[in-house]
Amino acid sequence: MADIPPLTAVQPNVVEYSVSEISQAVKRTLEGNFEHVRVRGEVGRPNYHGSGHLYFTLKDESAALDAVCWRGTVGRLGLRIEEGMEIVCTGRISSYPRSSRYQVVVEAVELAGEGALLKLLEDRRKRLAAEGLFDSERKRDIPFLPDIVGVVTSPTGAVIRDILHRLADRFPRRVILWPVPVQGEGADARVAAAIAGFNGLAAGGPIPRPDVLIVARGGGSLEDLWTFNEESVVRAAAGSDIPLISAIGHETDTTLIDFAADRRAPTPTAAAEMAVPVRAELRDRMLDIERRMGSAMERALRERSGAAEGFARGLPRPDRLLEQASQALDDQSDRLRNALANLLAARGASVERAAAGIRSPAEQVARAGERVGGFAERLANAVDGRLANAAARYRAADAGRRMRDSVERRHTAEEARLSALAALLDSLSYERVLERGFAVIRDAAGKPVARAAGAVPGGAIEIQFSDARLAARLDGKTPRPRKAGQGADDGTQGRLL
Repeated sequence: MADIPPLTAVQPNVVEYSVSEISQAVKRTLEGNFEHVRVRGEVGRPNYHGSGHLYFTLKDESAALDAVCWRGTVGRLGLRIEEGMEIVCTGRISSYPRSSRYQVVVEAVELAGEGALLKLLEDRRKRLAAEGLFDSERKRDIPFLPDIVGVVTSPTGAVIRDILHRLADRFPRRVILWPVPVQGEGADARVAAAIAGFNGLAAGGPIPRPDVLIVARGGGSLEDLWTFNEESVVRAAAGSDIPLISAIGHETDTTLIDFAADRRAPTPTAAAEMAVPVRAELRDRMLDIERRMGSAMERALRERSGAAEGFARGLPRPDRLLEQASQALDDQSDRLRNALANLLAARGASVERAAAGIRSPAEQVARAGERVGGFAERLANAVDGRLANAAARYRAADAGRRMRDSVERRHTAEEARLSALAALLDSLSYERVLERGFAVIRDAAGKPVARAAGAVPGGAIEIQFSDARLAARLDGKTPRPRKAGQGADDGTQGRLL
């Protein structure tokens, strides 16, 4: 079988691209052909990322499109993107090369028609109502006559003028205006901040704290009034410690702040009427109450006067009551004088009887002198006896002291004599001689050997020095006796002893 040559791969004449080059080409194509588009769809999976960017999906019945809104654009959208909203996005089509996806980069958002706004409004109302922000138990009464009225509205336009004019007509009060934009981008944050700012004022501070708040704006379309449907504004109104009146639009307009406010006014002018009463009506009412109170007091006085006259008729005459009391006083005065005279007489008789039983003072002094003389004699005898006893005890004590002194002197003398004898005995003791270098030699029986003739050759002896005794044995040589005073055999001078 013949060898078949290997097949060579056919190289087509096509340019080769990298993945990045293809991705960048697609990106340029999309951004070049769809640089400015408006896309309508339903919001799905909105995600406000921690970086500040917003990611969501636009979808309809048959397709879905990723959308991204950068952080700098999110704050300018004017509304919060929520699940299920139907919106129209304005932006450009681009791609994300890392995942081969295309997406719309959103630059502006608007709700797709009034129906979508109403649906969003109703969904938000139900959600906030479920939290209890619209409960009637949270609402407070408006003060009858506030001293200071706070107004949150635009500084220009007819609303603030209508409120000021109506307050001046009914009952002039001090008004503090917190100017805010009532529509457009950032209006909801400014309105919420104004409500919180009024609540943050301290009582007695440089800017007085209002007693009631009015949040107002004129009429407009649903989109114009949308600021007062924002959740931040509704929560600020519901959390206000100051009673709040909402006056948004005309009577037929309804916003979510109306449900959270303590009172809802159909118009800004009606809000001013709710805030303060009519001074003329109040004055007439006060005058009417004053007249009614005067009439009531006069009627009460007449009734009390008639009752007093009726009670007086049943009472005795005061002058007759005084006559009886005066007569009783005279009778008691006479009885008192007689009682005092009798008392003095009885006390005098008692004194006389007591004086009769008392002895003469001179007699009592004489008897006392006799008793004192007897006491003095007995006292002298007692003193003499005590002195004699003391002298005897002294004499006895003196003899005992002399005997004790004599015994002590004798004891001292005998003790000195005994000490002298002990010293003499000690000096004559042979042990003192041993201390000077001598020794005592005793035989086996313990008797002292005074002379050499008494020593037994080869016998055991004991040598006593001053500090110890030593055993020894004599050799067999018989010592040659020496005369007293003779020197040693070696020719040296002998010892005296």
